[in-house]
Amino acid sequence: MDGAFFAQTVFIGLGGALGALARYTVGHLITQKVGSRFPYGTLTINVTGALVIAFIFGLVSHKVMSTTLQAILATGFLGGYTTFSTMSWEGVQLARGGSVRSSVLYLGGNVVLGLIAATVGILLGGLF
Repeated sequence: MDGAFFAQTVFIGLGGALGALARYTVGHLITQKVGSRFPYGTLTINVTGALVIAFIFGLVSHKVMSTTLQAILATGFLGGYTTFSTMSWEGVQLARGGSVRSSVLYLGGNVVLGLIAATVGILLGGLF
């Protein structure tokens, strides 16, 4: 393992730790504001993550950001920030709790709003 790869791996790990802390904080703050009947925190996290990751890839594709910084932010920070597994779990829990409609809206909302956010992120990244 060369030194550059090792350093990038460490920075990706640190980014992941910061992303996980951000996810916990954002989710906690949203749940405190609106309650926990519906998983608005995870929905917000996943949609904002889709926006930011697409923005980052837009910047990289226009050579405004390095692929090293992309890896640290997209793989590290956003990998720790966004959460497919929690979304899946919450969707199942909504359905198991008798709210199949809410489960479908939640899971569909994550996908549809995430795609819209990613499209906006790509467009914003292209502006630079």
